Amino acid sequence: MGTVTVGAVRERAPGERRVALVPEAVTLLRRAGIDVLIEAGAGSGAWFTDAEYTEAGATVVSPEELYARADAVLCVGPPDPEGAEALRTGQTLIGLLEPLRHPALVDELTGRGVRTVSLDLLPRTLSRAQSMDALTSQANVAGYKAAILAADSYDRFYPMLTTAAGTMRPAQVLVLGAGVAGLQAIATARRLGAVVSAYDVRPASRGEVESLGARFLDIQTAQAPEPGAEQTGYARELTEQEQQAQRAALDEHIARSDIVVTTAQVPGRKPPLLVSAEVVGRMKPGSVVVDLAASEFGGNVEGTEADKTTVLDNGVTLIGAGRLPSAMATAASTAYARNLVAVLRHLVPDGELVLDPADEITAALMGGTAQTGGASS
Repeated sequence: MGTVTVGAVRERAPGERRVALVPEAVTLLRRAGIDVLIEAGAGSGAWFTDAEYTEAGATVVSPEELYARADAVLCVGPPDPEGAEALRTGQTLIGLLEPLRHPALVDELTGRGVRTVSLDLLPRTLSRAQSMDALTSQANVAGYKAAILAADSYDRFYPMLTTAAGTMRPAQVLVLGAGVAGLQAIATARRLGAVVSAYDVRPASRGEVESLGARFLDIQTAQAPEPGAEQTGYARELTEQEQQAQRAALDEHIARSDIVVTTAQVPGRKPPLLVSAEVVGRMKPGSVVVDLAASEFGGNVEGTEADKTTVLDNGVTLIGAGRLPSAMATAASTAYARNLVAVLRHLVPDGELVLDPADEITAALMGGTAQTGGASS
């Protein structure tokens, strides 16, 4: 029986503080017979020291040694050009590679015989793969942090308070999108005492929203949503006509809200515009809008910019918050590392790294296409 060596690299994307493996995960992988390399300083952004990794059983090495020795290279986001160039034929790259956003990178790697395993391709509806679902684990972090960030930026209280100075009314929070991030934002805002409403294009999400104590908005789009979201785990992208009808119906609810959190994303594509500049202009001074979909493709809110906070002339704060998991790097890294451990246990069943395209989980992680070299040890 062979021994597989995996190596977690330091993330080099601007503002990225997460790390692919945490010391806890190293211990689990060593118990599974997998050797672990950690690039020096890889965990520092998430407050994990090299000494902690060494104590857990990993070997801390330079990036050159890691790429030379590792059978599989573990990352959070796609590698930078230097990291991509360092990968060699027969090696496996495992991470959130975003092939829909970076198809040229994935094509170039696979063309050189580097096998790519992208956790963001895993179908969310595969029950036996739930422990591998990194998109869900990171969305949970993002939804929680969005509610906290909004509370920190809002100059009033979230809960209703009765004090000697009088009664303070609770904040009115509206969450657009009731996926994983949206539901976590709802739950967190409710725990903080806000009055929460939510909307999603999937009528089936009503029960989840109401189970958290929030009110589900009854808004009809131009057409009824197609069936199929249950099969993909994502809401269907609306037509332009449906988007216009949805925005018109939502405008009044948005304008009355103290805080709006938007979470609607379309993997690899421009997110739908849910909040126009016109309706933001009608919000009360001091209101806060947190756009979790903000990226280079745009966002759910007109005028938001990725990783930027803007206070408008009318006193409304716009927060482009597309990288919130990195803002909670310790928690996000811990959850992500557990996802990677589950993936590696699946791919290394008997001391060998096996990428079997006939296996539905492996095929999904590899993009549904055969890649050079089905196994390595």
